[in-house]
Amino acid sequence: MRRILTPLTSPSTYLRWTCLILGGALAMPYVMVGTVVSGLLGLPEAQSYTLVSAQPVVFAGVLPLIALTGLFLPVRALELTAARGLLDARIDSGPDRRARTWAERRRTAAWFTLHLGIGAVLAGATLALVPFVVWLCLLPLLGDRLGFFGTALEAGWSSAWGPAAAVATSVLLVHAVAGAGALLARLAPVLLGPTPADRLAALEERTRRLATRNRLARELHDSVGHALSLVTIQAGAAGRVLDRDPEAARAALAVIEESARSALEDLDHVLGVLREEESGGRAPARTLTDLPELVRSTGAVAEVTGDLSALPALVSREAYRIVQEALTNAIRHGCGTARLAAAVCDDHLELEVRNQIRQRSGRSGGRGVAGMRERVTLLGGHLDAGAADGEWRVAARLPLRGAQEPVRHSLRGS
Repeated sequence: MRRILTPLTSPSTYLRWTCLILGGALAMPYVMVGTVVSGLLGLPEAQSYTLVSAQPVVFAGVLPLIALTGLFLPVRALELTAARGLLDARIDSGPDRRARTWAERRRTAAWFTLHLGIGAVLAGATLALVPFVVWLCLLPLLGDRLGFFGTALEAGWSSAWGPAAAVATSVLLVHAVAGAGALLARLAPVLLGPTPADRLAALEERTRRLATRNRLARELHDSVGHALSLVTIQAGAAGRVLDRDPEAARAALAVIEESARSALEDLDHVLGVLREEESGGRAPARTLTDLPELVRSTGAVAEVTGDLSALPALVSREAYRIVQEALTNAIRHGCGTARLAAAVCDDHLELEVRNQIRQRSGRSGGRGVAGMRERVTLLGGHLDAGAADGEWRVAARLPLRGAQEPVRHSLRGS
């Protein structure tokens, strides 16, 4: 049978009571300052420096002082801890900032004022009513020896109403505390949590991080997959010619070593980004200036028109990965020598990779083609990939931001 919790039996009520008493304790120095100032100004003095005896005008006068200190004192962390731990309020973390904004300061000041103001009232009521409840419980036994009501109340049946009044007073106090705690728990996420603008900024940051991780995943797929394909093919070739052609075996082993080292550098770069390390010391991302090394390792034939070193950095990086993936697919699924053509025109870069399709290769556009298409789309370009006349062709057109002077030269892989 499910237990029904009431304010009297709910543990959260007493945790919130603790939070309210904490607010009253934090408000005590302000009330003391207000009482001293009221004495200096000649206002009627309070009987003692307690929350119970503080005059309402003094208490109202210190609320602006509480709000002012909430604007400038670093109280947000303390209030967040109290609200989460004692009020059981679900407060999302806001964006990390080195300096607090004024909007955040104002919301913190409003919360600080509410917490200390309501806490002072409830803490004062607790200090006053708890002894009063004890006195009511003892009234039938001892009578009103202190003359609390101004009239003599004798012990006995004439004062039997005291315990019932004590219970009623306690219930009212607990319900008042529960209501005040529920109010603060409802307001805490609004005043201490992130604003809609903060949530939007956090969502944009999360989206940016996911995009970065997806980009790194594509780079791992392209670079490490390319290296493993080369290592597999070259290792098989070296094993077949090791006895009859040692020089060819050494060349294949050199390609394996170079490809493995390149893959390790790319892997180190990606892991460095994932660990959010400083950019210094990591291998830079590969660009089309590294195309001769890529062509040499794959044995492709390349013809380049234009100055690849003058391309925008983003276009050069993404174009290198597109060419790398296209040549990797050519090694995995094709036969013969792959042919690469790269041309830098006035406002765009054209890339094309062709090779013969191996019979019964089962070649189709898989993740590699999808990754190339995604890169091209992000750059605002166009990609064609498919089989035609016994060849597999990948053609990409990437827009540029500037013009380059055409220079024609050729590269031939070993």
